[in-house]
Amino acid sequence: MAESSVQSLDRAFALLERLALHPRGMGLVELADSVGLHKSTAHRLLSSLTALGYVVKDSGTGRYRLTYKLLTLSNGILEDMDVLSAAKPHLDRLSEETGEIVHLMVPEGADGVYIYKSDPPLGRGQMRSRVGLRASLICTAAGKAILSSLPREEVFRLWELSAPAEPTRHTFTDLDALLAQLDVIRVQGWAVDDEENEPGVRCIGAAIPDYQGRAAAAMSISANAARMTETQIKVLIPLLLRCREEICRDLGL
Repeated sequence: MAESSVQSLDRAFALLERLALHPRGMGLVELADSVGLHKSTAHRLLSSLTALGYVVKDSGTGRYRLTYKLLTLSNGILEDMDVLSAAKPHLDRLSEETGEIVHLMVPEGADGVYIYKSDPPLGRGQMRSRVGLRASLICTAAGKAILSSLPREEVFRLWELSAPAEPTRHTFTDLDALLAQLDVIRVQGWAVDDEENEPGVRCIGAAIPDYQGRAAAAMSISANAARMTETQIKVLIPLLLRCREEICRDLGL
């Protein structure tokens, strides 16, 4: 009985996680096939999730999608994050000033989780990033900024656990090359993601330390690679670092 309950829980979360990747919803057969479940099993679990209010079935299309009830769970965590409340106004100002997308990421294991995204008023370009999305620390500017604050032994451990979901041809595959770049990041105070996480997107990032000097979070500016040239990076770096200093000041660091 215990094993059956655990299996049902695993399968229910597999359905939730799959639906999170498809905000417009998925049909029963498509959803069941995507997580390797029999249609009747998926239907039973979806019925339970619907009864609990976490999933809704569109009466017109018959597609299942997540409800906003999940936000009540995540908001309880996010509202307790001092770094998020302190960073929000500064990140919004930076996005407006640069005209680019700005993110805030927190580390969780070998991944970083985006907990805030600020889009510029004019909406210059689209990215697949969204609040709640996970990305390997080794292939994002914010993630590498976080890694640069950690002891080398911990970087070794996280490297072994790292498995980028969709690595690009620019993603690091050599640990020594990554370590060399982390040494540079540690000195200069900022990192670059050169299409390592998403083709056609280049980012610069900087870590936001805690009182012990480890990265509690990191922020980044992301833009189309054609627009984020070396010249533009030099223009944006002072703005990025100034924003980081303002956030640290508000955090009392």
